[in-house]
Amino acid sequence: MRSATSKAASIEAKRCLYAPRIGLAKLSKMAFDRGDLRPLWHELMAKVAAGKATAGDGLDLSVIAQLLGDKDLGLEIQSQVLAQQQLFRPPCASATPRLRVLALATAMDLGGNTPIEFLLEDSDIELMTLYIVPGIALPEPLPDHDVAIVISSDSDACREALLDIARLSMSWPRPLLNAPGRICNLDRDKLHRVLAGVPGLAIPATARVARERLADFARSGAGLSGIADDLVFPITIRPTGSHAGFGLAKLWDAREIEQYLLEQPELEFFVSQFIDYASDDGLFRKYRISFVDGQPYAVHMAISEQWKIWYLNAEMKTNAAKRAEEAEFMRTFDDCFGTRHRCALAELAARVDLDYFTIDCAETKQNGLLIFEADNTSIVHNMDPPDIFPYKPPQMRKIFDAFAAMLIGRGGHDA
Repeated sequence: MRSATSKAASIEAKRCLYAPRIGLAKLSKMAFDRGDLRPLWHELMAKVAAGKATAGDGLDLSVIAQLLGDKDLGLEIQSQVLAQQQLFRPPCASATPRLRVLALATAMDLGGNTPIEFLLEDSDIELMTLYIVPGIALPEPLPDHDVAIVISSDSDACREALLDIARLSMSWPRPLLNAPGRICNLDRDKLHRVLAGVPGLAIPATARVARERLADFARSGAGLSGIADDLVFPITIRPTGSHAGFGLAKLWDAREIEQYLLEQPELEFFVSQFIDYASDDGLFRKYRISFVDGQPYAVHMAISEQWKIWYLNAEMKTNAAKRAEEAEFMRTFDDCFGTRHRCALAELAARVDLDYFTIDCAETKQNGLLIFEADNTSIVHNMDPPDIFPYKPPQMRKIFDAFAAMLIGRGGHDA
């Protein structure tokens, strides 16, 4: 695929209002179902070689490259495409859309923007995505839309674009959801301050620490209080800007910090206190919850023998007992988990104050709500096979319908 780099530069962007594309949701579904994306890659590259590729083809090539494991090539193609065209549209399920939504995105990898296509897939809502690229003016005129939503993340790489969006939002012609200033509060070293003191909620303080400072600490063995107040071993550490557990580790002493730095080349890390959240049976349970217009909804429950857990490594697909527990969690969410933590969830939603976001959380040994992160870009999808996860499609539809109703209501239409 590397030989495609120079060819990708020849993708010719038509200066139309928007560039049609296959889109993230459909391409991700193909990869999720273990479909071979290489024939599609070669098909699109043949269009590039023939000078017939559009900017939409280019952005799809960027996604395919990343799904095939070549992130650097994907981002390189994305950069070339966005220098020419910033507005894109995946297919809409309806020829007469009920609502037109404009999503404001930034140039990032696959985890860097809200995967909104999954939330609107198969709906009668038309989605257009406008990439805000610093130094490049917005298209004129802006496409007609009823409501806009910021889907950029809180990543450091998005800060300049978020500032641009914040300036633009002051005079945006339509309702604008997920205010960029509030998205910035989701960063790990800020969120614990936003949520400090919420009754029934625990969130460890997180410090942003430069590599040099960690290396100095590892050599000197100085107290962890020099990094953050009340910080003691064991600690968790991860590179800033990382996704899906990349680089996440639990460290027990200064020597392990030194070894960790030998294996991780990044220049900056998030460090926080490790909180043991194992249940009485020794298993770890981690929950994802989405908030739509302040209302919490169960997304998934992952159960694992290890603390470093995310859904794909929890072996939920191969364990019927785990799936049965997840199904019960979803079925009883409003009456059990949601009721048990009602006050903490409500206060969390009020303080984060975003129209749409998710949290990854657990329960402490004292039955409190333990927050790992809040994010506006975590994936909420309906890709799991319904024959194995029959309880998921109705729950995902509940979330998708709530999201659509929020957009329709904010856009001035009747839900």
